[in-house]
Amino acid sequence: MFIFLASLFSFSCRVENNKNLSIPTQSDVFGIASPINLDIDETIIYLEDFFTDASIVDSVICDKNLSFKILPDSSKISLKVKSDSLPKLSVLSVFVDGYKYSLLLKKSSKIKQTFTFDPQGKTYSSVNVKGEMNAWNAASAPLSFDGNVWNFDMISEPGKYQYKFVVDGVEMIDPSNPDSVSNNIGGFNSLIQIGSVNDDKVPYIFTASFTNDSIKIGFENSVKQVVVFWENYELPAKYISKNKKGLSIKIPLQAADFDRSYIRVWVANEWGFSNDIKIPLQKGKVVSDASELSRFDFEAATIYNVFMDRFFDGNAQNNRPINDPSVVLPPADYHGGDIAGLLQVLNNGYFDTLGINTVWISPIVKNVEGAYGQWNNPNTKFSAYHGYWPISLTQIDDRFGSADEFKNLINNLHDNNKNILVDFVAHHVHETAQIIKDHPDWQTDLYLPDGTLNTEKWDDQRLTTWFDVFLPTLDNRKSEVVDVVTDSALYWLNEYGIDGFRHDAAKHVPLKFWRALTYKTKRQFEVPNNQKLYQIGETYGSHELVGSYVNSGMLDAQFDFNLYDAIGPALAVGNSFKNVENAMIKSFKFYGYHHLMGNISGNQDRGRFISYATGTLRFDEDAKAAGWQREITVGDTTGYLKSAMLFAFNNTIPGIPVIYYGDEIGMPGGNDPDNRRMMRFDDLNKDELKLKQTVGKLVKLRRSSMALIFGDFKFLLVEDDVMAYQRTYFDKTVIVVFNNSAEAKYVSIPLSQNANNQNLEAQFNCCFSVSNNELGFEMSPFSFEIFMN
Repeated sequence: MFIFLASLFSFSCRVENNKNLSIPTQSDVFGIASPINLDIDETIIYLEDFFTDASIVDSVICDKNLSFKILPDSSKISLKVKSDSLPKLSVLSVFVDGYKYSLLLKKSSKIKQTFTFDPQGKTYSSVNVKGEMNAWNAASAPLSFDGNVWNFDMISEPGKYQYKFVVDGVEMIDPSNPDSVSNNIGGFNSLIQIGSVNDDKVPYIFTASFTNDSIKIGFENSVKQVVVFWENYELPAKYISKNKKGLSIKIPLQAADFDRSYIRVWVANEWGFSNDIKIPLQKGKVVSDASELSRFDFEAATIYNVFMDRFFDGNAQNNRPINDPSVVLPPADYHGGDIAGLLQVLNNGYFDTLGINTVWISPIVKNVEGAYGQWNNPNTKFSAYHGYWPISLTQIDDRFGSADEFKNLINNLHDNNKNILVDFVAHHVHETAQIIKDHPDWQTDLYLPDGTLNTEKWDDQRLTTWFDVFLPTLDNRKSEVVDVVTDSALYWLNEYGIDGFRHDAAKHVPLKFWRALTYKTKRQFEVPNNQKLYQIGETYGSHELVGSYVNSGMLDAQFDFNLYDAIGPALAVGNSFKNVENAMIKSFKFYGYHHLMGNISGNQDRGRFISYATGTLRFDEDAKAAGWQREITVGDTTGYLKSAMLFAFNNTIPGIPVIYYGDEIGMPGGNDPDNRRMMRFDDLNKDELKLKQTVGKLVKLRRSSMALIFGDFKFLLVEDDVMAYQRTYFDKTVIVVFNNSAEAKYVSIPLSQNANNQNLEAQFNCCFSVSNNELGFEMSPFSFEIFMN
C-alpha cells in the first residue's frame, strides 16, 4: 500500500558522529538512481526504473507542494506541482520493508516563449518554427494567424537556441531578430535567448578536502538548499554541517562494507541549480588515485569504435564479397575485416598504445547476402558489410567469424582489463529475416493512411518510419515484439558475457522498449552477477529528446551529437567557442555534470573531421555525394593540429571520449561509405604518427587523473577563438586552454581562487608564468595546452 505524507526539506547545521544509517543488507535499487526532472505539469515516475520489483514498495513520501496519485497498475506514480512554493530541490522517499530510499526531484525551470512572425501585409498559408528547442521539427510547432501576426507558444528550458521559420515551405531567419549565428552550411540561423541569464548568481560547488571519515565541499555564491546522498539514501542532518563557505559531510560507517559507493551533492538558490558533485568511495574512503578505478568504473572509460569489416582482415578464408563492380562498387562491398583481425590488433598492443579500455564493435550478427539499395552517381548497390541489415538478432555472421572466435576475443579483452560493447539493432531487420516471415504483423506499416511511403520520416513518424523499403521497422509498441527483441539482447549477455551495448537508432524505438530491456538486464544479469553494464544510444535531436532516454530505467548515456555539432565547426572552420560554451551548458543542464555521454571524434554517418578541418570537404555540401565523386584527402597539416585539439577537448571535459577508428591518425573521407575506408596501421607519415602519439598521451592523461574523470568543471575564459576551463578534484587541478587562431597568441587566463594552482606543470611543454593570479603563456596557432599538478 502507498501512503502519501507531506514533508518539508530541511537540514541542520549541527554534526553528530557518523552513526550507522538504517539500510538493508542488499539494496532494492541496483546502481545509482538518477535525479528526476519534474515536468511543468505532470510527472510520471516508473518505480521499476529504480527498483528491481515495484510490488515491494510499501509507501512514498513527497513534499507538501506536490500532489500525489498512484496509477492503476501500482507501478507508476503521478506527481503534480500544486504550488510554486515547491523548492527547487526536494526528495521523494520510498519505503521498502521499513527502509527508506531517496530519489532526488528537481523542479522544472521551463517557461513559455512566444514566437511571432509578422507577415508585413503578405499572405501566407502556413508558418512553422523549428530549432534546437524542438529538435528542428517544424511540424511540431505550427504558428496560428490572429489576423495581424502569426504566433506559437512553446514551453522550453531557459537558454540560447538557434531557430528558423518555415514560411509556406521556405526556410528563413526571423526578420525581426537581428541576432544570428552560422548554420555551418553556408547560411545562418536566428538566435534567441529564452528566459534570463543568471549564471553569475547560481551556486558553484567544488570538492575542497577530505579525511578518512569526512568530506568538505566549498561554495561560490549563496546557497539556499542542500541535498546530500550516499548511494540512494539521503544523509540526515546529523551527517551534515553547513556554513557560508561550504559543507562538511560525515561518511557513513556502512560505506566501509562497499567496494564502490558514492557521495553525491546538489545545491540550489533562488537563481537556479548548482553543478552536481559525485565522489567515489572505496571501502568508505575517498578514491584519490585513478589507479583504484576498475574497468567497471565507466566514468574512466575511453571507447574505441571498431567498424568490423573495415578494421583488419585476420582470416581471409571467411571473405565472401559480392565482388562484382557492375552491381556493387568496391567501397560498398565487403573488405574482409573480422573478429580474428581484431584479436590480432588487440594482441599486438595497439589499444594499449592508445590507452583504450573499452572496445565497441559494429554489428556482427548474420546479415543478408546480396545487394540492396541504390546510388545513382555513380551507379551502385550496397552489400551489408556494415552489419545494419540483420536477418538474425543472435547468430554471428560467418563473414566476421564464429561464436568460438568471439568468445576467445572477449576472454582476451577481459584478460587485458578491457570492456567490449556490442552494437545492437532493435529498430529494424531485413525483409528476409525469419522473424518477419513468421510474424508479418510485427512490422510497422510501410504505407501511411494517405498512401505515401513511410520511409525516412525521421520526425513526423519517428517510431514507425522505415529506413528503406527493404528494412521493415519492428513494431516495438507491441509487447510480444518487445519480449522477443529484448530476450535477443539478453542472449549476448548470458552467452558471451559482454559489458554493454551501443544501441542503433535509439530515438526511433519507443521508451517502452528501453524500459523493458533495462529492467531485464538488471534482474537477469546485473543483479545476479553484481556487474554494472553500460548502454549508450544513438539519437539525433534536441537535448530534451536525447535526455528523455537517459535515466536509471533506460540508457546510461547517448552520444552528445549536439556538442559535436558545436565543437566540430568551431575547430574546423573557426566558429566561435561561445557556441561550444552554450552547447556544454545545455548538456550539463539536461544530463548533469557527471554524465556518461559519449564525446565523439566522428562516426560512421559523418564526413571525417580532418577533411572538414582542411577544406577538402565542406559543411555546405552533400558529404556522401562528395565521397563518391572526388577523392577526399587531408588538405594540409593544420588538419592534424585541429584534430589534436578535438581529442584534447574530448579527453578533458565530462563524459566518455569515443574514438571512431582511424581518427587517431587523421584518416580523411566524405560521408559513408567514404568514411569507412580500410584501417591503416602501417606506413604512417610523420603527421599521422605524431597525432596518434598525441591521442595516446591524452587518453592516458585522462585515465590517470581523478580531476578529469570525476572533477568539477568551470569555464575560466571563453572568447571567439580562445577557450579555457578547469577541472578540480580536491587538491588536484587541471586547466585546459585552446587557441583556435591561425596566429600565435599570448593568452592570460584568470585563475580560480578556490582551486589549488600550486605546482602546475604544462603537459605539452609550453613555457608559462603565474602572476597576480593569472596564468600567462604564448600559444602557437591551432594549439592547446593542459596544466596539471
